[in-house]
Amino acid sequence: MTDLSFPPLPGDGAGEPAPLPRHEPFAWPSPPLPGYPPPARATQPEACEVEGLNGKGMVGRLMYFHPADGLLKLRVAASRMTMTLRFDQFRRLKLLAPLAPLGGADGDTVADGSDARPAEPFALLFKDGTTVEGLTMGCEETDQGLYVFEPLDLAGSVRRSFFPRASFHRASLGGSAWAETDAAVLDEAPPPTAAPAAAPAVCQTLGVRPVASAEDLAQAIDDQARMPMVRIGEALIALGFITPKALETALEQQKKERGVALGQLLVRNGLVSQADLQTALARKMRYPVVDAANFPVEAPALQRLPFAIASRLTALPLMLHGGRLVVALEDPSQRLTIDEIEFASQCKVVPVLARAGTLAAALAIAYEKVGAVDPGARRGGDGLTLVDFEPEDTGKLLASLEQTTEAKSAEDDGPGIEQSDNSLVRLINTMILEAQAQGVSDIHVETQPGREKVRIRFRKDGQLRPYLELPHTYRNALLARLKIMCDLDISERRKPQDGKINFARFVPGQRLELRVATIPTHSGLEDAVLRLLTSAKPLPLDKLGLSASNFERFKAVVARPYGMVLCVGPTGSGKTTTLHSALGSINTPERKIWTAEDPIEITQAGLRQVQVNPRIDWTFAKALRAFLRADPDVIMVGEIRDQETSQVAIEASLTGHLVLSTLHTNSAPETVTRLLDMGMDPFNFADALLAVLAQRLVRRLCPDCRQPHEATEAEVRELLADYRHAMGDAEGTPGDDEVLADWRRRHAGPDGRYKLYRPVGCPKCGGGGYRGRAAIHELMTVSRAMRQLIQTGARAEELQRRALSEGMRTLRQDGIEKVLAGVTTLDEVRAVSN
Repeated sequence: MTDLSFPPLPGDGAGEPAPLPRHEPFAWPSPPLPGYPPPARATQPEACEVEGLNGKGMVGRLMYFHPADGLLKLRVAASRMTMTLRFDQFRRLKLLAPLAPLGGADGDTVADGSDARPAEPFALLFKDGTTVEGLTMGCEETDQGLYVFEPLDLAGSVRRSFFPRASFHRASLGGSAWAETDAAVLDEAPPPTAAPAAAPAVCQTLGVRPVASAEDLAQAIDDQARMPMVRIGEALIALGFITPKALETALEQQKKERGVALGQLLVRNGLVSQADLQTALARKMRYPVVDAANFPVEAPALQRLPFAIASRLTALPLMLHGGRLVVALEDPSQRLTIDEIEFASQCKVVPVLARAGTLAAALAIAYEKVGAVDPGARRGGDGLTLVDFEPEDTGKLLASLEQTTEAKSAEDDGPGIEQSDNSLVRLINTMILEAQAQGVSDIHVETQPGREKVRIRFRKDGQLRPYLELPHTYRNALLARLKIMCDLDISERRKPQDGKINFARFVPGQRLELRVATIPTHSGLEDAVLRLLTSAKPLPLDKLGLSASNFERFKAVVARPYGMVLCVGPTGSGKTTTLHSALGSINTPERKIWTAEDPIEITQAGLRQVQVNPRIDWTFAKALRAFLRADPDVIMVGEIRDQETSQVAIEASLTGHLVLSTLHTNSAPETVTRLLDMGMDPFNFADALLAVLAQRLVRRLCPDCRQPHEATEAEVRELLADYRHAMGDAEGTPGDDEVLADWRRRHAGPDGRYKLYRPVGCPKCGGGGYRGRAAIHELMTVSRAMRQLIQTGARAEELQRRALSEGMRTLRQDGIEKVLAGVTTLDEVRAVSN
């Protein structure tokens, strides 16, 4: 049990205090701001942490709290003992459960959804001379102590803390003292800050004079801290840049695009320019404007933030002021950017304003002067690789981790205690949250032997992109922490392991699950891959991108009362999404639907979903057999992996049930031969099978920057040859003229010419030209003639010819249709289809 250094309570020899008086449960205050629930009395003990007079904490449950009596009762988690404490025996009581604003369960922002949080800095000087600083969404002062509400996220959730008055000498909010407890200490305190200087003179650029000295900037920051808070939307309306109606529309849009600053949303929509936004930030919100090219940047400030992060965020650290890092940004209202800088620098950030286009050059010059980046590397680098500072220069985050590992060899097998380091925990949590915000599907952690860096890459829209490189000292601790999060054996490094992270256990309010796989590599190292399993709702069937013909046929197939429908393709091709969309279209109160999945990625009301676990011998086959005894109408099997599962699935489909499942095969006809090779009876299988839908995902052209051009005759002929190639000598397939006539009717312009599109790149798509993904499909339905071919063991080529003559279109052909529709490019289609 952690020693809190509490003075003993008076009582009997056993140290047991007198019985506590009985009172109504205490109603903990809530932030004095609109949008938060009123104080409510606790209905059960709350999880909390009590910080002793020596700064050490103890976690437990708050059984009793009565400020008028100056007492609390804590049930300690580690030993289940209950202890009673006076208010002069501790210095902070923190409730661990966050308080969300009204509507916060859905992630709405506080009050009107603006991006400016009304948080103010607070500071307390304890009686032992130590201090605590932070931000609070308002406060409440009583005779017994001080209640603060520290913001946790952009949705407005807060962490509630109480500081007993007996524990501190002085407390302040913003720049003014508002709690005094010790006159002697106050007499020794420095004189109050001088009166604010006059506002900077107005000039033509942003309406204020740029600051070029550290003294002037410090004064401007202090002046701004004393000003009442102004939201960016109000500032833009006051200057006449937008109308109240436009602001209301943008706020509604921001609720759907969480994480995007309101100012940047207005710029993106073309309602204001970047210059207008900066003018509002400078003139109405009084952000100090810095002359980045001439400001004397302080080296200690640059050493707080690595060059790679500074260049990626276009953020220039200027100086340290009052223990806070002053950083120049083009948009200081971007809360996510500020949060990332605070995490990387392990320091509270004061954002100031720099004119657009001036930061990049100033940033590179400033870091060159302190030797943090090589000039040649800057000219040729991509800004994604971390620069190696000396340990004392990388900031508290890197220093705290390297200090704990410097005494251990880089090849040490033992994870030690590094995986529990607070800085590493924050690093991993932030990485996962950023991946979720960017729409990443997989996180790849790749380790190298020796002193090579650990590389982390994100897979987005099917492509891997560099995210971060970390020193080799992170290697063992990073993998150990990931294993701990998903309850894997941290001592086992010779065999692959897989598990799941319920992220809500580590970051309250984040409904996110991750599937984790660790793979042993050479030199006794391991890699890890984390797949983000967002609890998404199923897409409507008509939003899957099926062609009109495929949509009607597939809809008719899944509406059948019995039979088997298979969705096939490689890992990550959207098979589960398609099957859940199919289930959603037939999910009615009259049907009982069971699913067996590994893992459960999508949930929907009305389904009875089961998570299989091969480690306890709870397999797909055993789940299927259990379902058959539970009166099902429809059964979905996550994947057919072996002969036993396929045999039970066929039996179920032949006995009056509709069975949906997935398989890893390349095309629809190959699926039939694969299952027959697994030992299926061809007659039963032919009778059971209704359809096979093969699919792939291609990158979708960014609709904001794709560039159209008229297709040349050669391009049309190339598309036609590619389209007709798969048909070969199949009977009943359309000829060249018929295909061209069909294309002309559906895709050509009034002049009979076709438009094709090429990727360009813009800020919305990250410069790649593609944003999101689209599916291409190949649907093979089983007719009487097809069933006879399956029963006779026909080859995949024969099945394909028959399917083509009956109207099937291959993956390549469906992809070419989407090329003509402007959804993607021919190169993308060729990359994923045969």
